[in-house]
Amino acid sequence: MTEIEMVVAYIRPDKLGPVKQAVAEAGAPSITVSNVSGRGSQPAKKGQWRGEEYTVDLHQKTKVECVVADVDGADVANAIRDAAHTGEPGDGKIFIMPVDNAIQVRTGKEGPDAV
Repeated sequence: MTEIEMVVAYIRPDKLGPVKQAVAEAGAPSITVSNVSGRGSQPAKKGQWRGEEYTVDLHQKTKVECVVADVDGADVANAIRDAAHTGEPGDGKIFIMPVDNAIQVRTGKEGPDAV
């Protein structure tokens, strides 16, 4: 397989441990993790602070990015889905995107060799 793919997943923060393990078991070489916030089908929450009511409609999520060349992106996405699944709204989303090229800064390698 010479195609390079990027798998991007937005998951619940408490599911990061199982997702990291699942991605490693799927054979993906590395991941990048970021803390993000957003909204989707998960309902907004009402809160109160100093007597004022407010609505929280941006929920904390963890963004996991993984670029693969020797592993099928669908296999990585399935591993993430299985590890992050709770069955409730707010489980997240997974996107698989093609990558035109990759360049390794240190060595100058390009394409699948850079991944």
